[in-house]
Amino acid sequence: MTHKTDIEIAREAKKRPIMEIGEKLGIGADDLLPYGHDKAKVSQKFIEATRDKPNGKLILVTAINPTPAGEGKTTTTVGLGDGLNAIGKKAMVCIREASLGPNFGMKGGAAGGGYAQVVPMEEMNLHFTGDFHAITSAHSLLSAMIDNHIYWGNEQEIDIRRVVWRRVVDMNDRALRQITASLGGVANGFPREAGFDITVASEVMACLCLATDLKDLERRLGDMIVAYRRDKSPVFARDIKADGAMTVLLKDAMQPNLVQTLENNPAFVHGGPFANIAHGCNSVIATTTALKLADYVVTEAGFGADLGAEKFMNIKCRKAGLAPDCVVLVATVRAMKMNGGVAKADLGAENVEAVEAGCANLGRHIGNVKSFGVPVVVAINHFTGDTDAEVQAVKDYVASQGSEAIVSKHWADGSAGSADLAKRVAEVADAGMANFAPLYPDEMGLFQKMETIAKRIYHADEVLADKKIRDQLKAWEEQGYGNLPVCMAKTQYSFSTDPNLRGAPTGHSVPVREVRLSAGAGFIVAVCGDIMTMPGLPRKPSAESIRLNDAGDVEGLF
Repeated sequence: MTHKTDIEIAREAKKRPIMEIGEKLGIGADDLLPYGHDKAKVSQKFIEATRDKPNGKLILVTAINPTPAGEGKTTTTVGLGDGLNAIGKKAMVCIREASLGPNFGMKGGAAGGGYAQVVPMEEMNLHFTGDFHAITSAHSLLSAMIDNHIYWGNEQEIDIRRVVWRRVVDMNDRALRQITASLGGVANGFPREAGFDITVASEVMACLCLATDLKDLERRLGDMIVAYRRDKSPVFARDIKADGAMTVLLKDAMQPNLVQTLENNPAFVHGGPFANIAHGCNSVIATTTALKLADYVVTEAGFGADLGAEKFMNIKCRKAGLAPDCVVLVATVRAMKMNGGVAKADLGAENVEAVEAGCANLGRHIGNVKSFGVPVVVAINHFTGDTDAEVQAVKDYVASQGSEAIVSKHWADGSAGSADLAKRVAEVADAGMANFAPLYPDEMGLFQKMETIAKRIYHADEVLADKKIRDQLKAWEEQGYGNLPVCMAKTQYSFSTDPNLRGAPTGHSVPVREVRLSAGAGFIVAVCGDIMTMPGLPRKPSAESIRLNDAGDVEGLF
């Protein structure tokens, strides 16, 4: 057992020059734009040249609802990628970039853990290649141009009470959720209510992550609705001529970032929408390019399968023409115990009954994922304190659900610990068992789409929405947006909108308090329960213990 921290392990990594990692994938030096020695962006020219190649197998890693006990979705994604390479397969990992907000809040880093990490871990969890800064800047440019347009005569006749474009910053800052802008007199413009979201909730982030190339990105940015006129007609970003300059700011951010795992296997780290308030997957351009370069691509979707996997299937796969060949559902014995009612302080003691009681959450996720027509393999992400009897209880339960659970020890042992999982996942992916279909058709009504997700994925009785919201949805349908998928923004901790309701609750309702049209990204956001699109910092934020040590190394990132 290792006692080293994730950051110590990452710091000891024997990294190869990024050009060598590119060579493994057939990417020449001319097609890599290096950012230092250990990260690079892949050129658009190279990406376009791969478009006619056949696709490899797509493997989605998702999980049960997160608990404070930890699940290890990114760790399993990286460990499985290394495991596939170790058993002789050509595999690649595709994950999202980390947002600064949670890194300095409560989550810590987002590069895996133990001996299943992507490096350079510190840079990835900080500024990396500047993609999020570019997204923040492009979003802020549009914000400035809207208010500037109003100031200089308002040619588009924007109703300043109906500006729907909010501002963003890549930090958890609750004080900015609701603000008043343009105070201070005539020279500063027209006062109005406004507010901030976190950068990862920006529609610009969603557009970048769903666009196929720069031309498609510019079109999507132009399609974003920023405000409405007094006659309720929409004002688009292209109407105030912001789309071209925004695309210029995003030119490099659009290109996937190539890095490596601790075992020197290639990984794309690109894009980073949250799965609880956005669509929660890495970029389409990274995933589709990886599928041309590797025989197996392991990617993840954020939080539990009720959020990340549902959006991966219903939004990303639908938009990008993708279909997963196998889904890996990550669970831990500790999380099963927590779902079974054990307090975090008592997780160390063997409790087979609690494991069995907590398995209902896992079972529901298995059934939900199978409803998309995709086979499921459960990965038991192993903790050293797990007992044989507890592990067996999970295996027996999963077998009773018609799936298979495999213990994976990648955190402690790297690819040697994930070889069994890798062999089984490759077999399932190669068997052609998947018969993927999204949960609802494009032509279904918007409110019915919300009801379909609430009833079939959350197992709720009903969706609660007042007349104002229903009328808004009808208006969007009449304007031609009825064929869009829906992106449910809700707590990640429960199938319900109550974060304290663990396990597999039934008989609950899903209240929708607001709907937002993301016309550029191509989905409708339904804000459910008390979920915030701008998080706050916890009482003791991680930032309090992040610092440089005497050697100039970063301490406290994990």
